[in-house]
Amino acid sequence: MTRQAGTPAGTDGTSGATGDATPLAASIRAIERAAGSLATASVARMDEVLPWFRELPADQRAWVMLVAQAGVRSLVEWLRRRESDGGGPQEVSDEVFDAAPRALARSINLQQTVQLIRITIEVAEQQVPHLAAEGEELAIQEAILRFSREIAFAAARVYARAAETRGSWDARLQALLVDALLRGDSSDVLASRAAALGWGDAPPVAVAVGRSPGGEVAMVLHTVYRVARRIGVEILGGVHGDRLVVVLGGAADPLDATHKLLVGFGDGPVVVGPAVPSLDEATESARAALAGFRAAPAWPAAPRPVAAADLLPERALAGDAEARRILRQDVYGALLRAGGELLDTLDAFFAAGGVLESAARTLYVHPNTVRYRLRRIGEVTGFTPLTTRDAFALRIALTVGRLDPSATPPTSVNST
Repeated sequence: MTRQAGTPAGTDGTSGATGDATPLAASIRAIERAAGSLATASVARMDEVLPWFRELPADQRAWVMLVAQAGVRSLVEWLRRRESDGGGPQEVSDEVFDAAPRALARSINLQQTVQLIRITIEVAEQQVPHLAAEGEELAIQEAILRFSREIAFAAARVYARAAETRGSWDARLQALLVDALLRGDSSDVLASRAAALGWGDAPPVAVAVGRSPGGEVAMVLHTVYRVARRIGVEILGGVHGDRLVVVLGGAADPLDATHKLLVGFGDGPVVVGPAVPSLDEATESARAALAGFRAAPAWPAAPRPVAAADLLPERALAGDAEARRILRQDVYGALLRAGGELLDTLDAFFAAGGVLESAARTLYVHPNTVRYRLRRIGEVTGFTPLTTRDAFALRIALTVGRLDPSATPPTSVNST
C-alpha cells in the first residue's frame, strides 16, 4: 500500500501504524520525538505573553523548561496507557512536577502554574496538524484536552500538599514563638522565629488570650488569620493546652481588633494585654493577658474582650505579683505622694458606704470639699471612687499597699 502524503513514515493513514495494533501509535511517536521542540516553543511563548515569567531568575526559568519537557513525556506515557486501556480514564502522576525542586512552588503560585499549563497546551494543540497522523488529528486534540485537565488536577494536588506542609510547619513555628514569648526568652530568639514567619513587627503589639474553640490547630489559626487579613491586622497565634494566644501587630486599638477576632475564640473570657512598641517587649503584654485570663472568672460581668488592666483587683487577689505592684506603687503610692488628705477622704468615704454627706461630717468639711477630693483621687490614680468598679479597685489597692508599706514611695509633704 502506498503511504499517503503528509502521513508519518511507518503509517498507512487508516490504522495509524503499520504492524502496530495500538491506535494513535504513529502520532504518539511523533509527539515523543518532538518533546524537546514543544517544550522550547512553550517556554518561548511564556516569555512572550507573561510579564512575570520574564522576571524570573534564570535557574527558575530552567526549572520551568524541565517541567515542560517532563509534561510532554508524561503526555506520551498517558496517551499510551490510555490507548492500551481502551480509552478509559487515566490519572496523571504528580511525578511530572518532580523535575523541579519544591521551592519552585513557593516562587510560582497556583494561578501562575495554571497559566503555564494553559500556554503549554495551546502550543501542543497548534502542533497537532504537524504531529498527528492523518485522520487522527481530532482524537489527539481531544486527548490533549483531557490530559490538560488531569495535569491541572495534579498541579492542584502538589500545591495542596505544599500548603498543608507549610501550614503545619508554620503552626509549629508559631507555637514555639508564642511559647518563647510566654517564657520571656531573649529578643534574638523571638526576632529570628518571627522573621521566619514573615512578621513585620508593626507597632503597637499586644497579646490576647482566650479559650481555644477546639479542633485542629491549623483550622483554629486559619479562622483567626482570615479575620485578621480582612481588618488589616498582623497576627501570630498558637494554641497552648485549651488556650488560644494571639499576638496582634499594627492595630491602633488592640481591644477593638480583638473584638473583631472573637469568632476565632472559644467560650469564656478573652483578655488583652497592654500595647507595647514591639515584639521584643511583648512578654509583658503576654504575662498580663495570661494573668487576667486566670483571674477573669472572678468578674462574671466583665466585657468580652476585656483589658488586662481592668482586671487588676482580681489579678492581685489571684496572686499576680505585677498587679499587686501596680496597685501598690501606682495607686496607693500615688495617693501617698499626693498627701494624706486624699487617703483620709477615701477611707472616710468607704466607711460611710459611699455617702458624701456622711463622709463630710466625719471629716468636718463641706460635702463639696469631699467631691473635690474624690475628683482629685480619680485624677491621681485613674480610678474614680464614685464608680462601683473603680471603688473596688481602690479598696484592693489600699489593702495591698498597707500590707506592704515598705514597698511604697515615701509620703510627700505637699497636701491637696
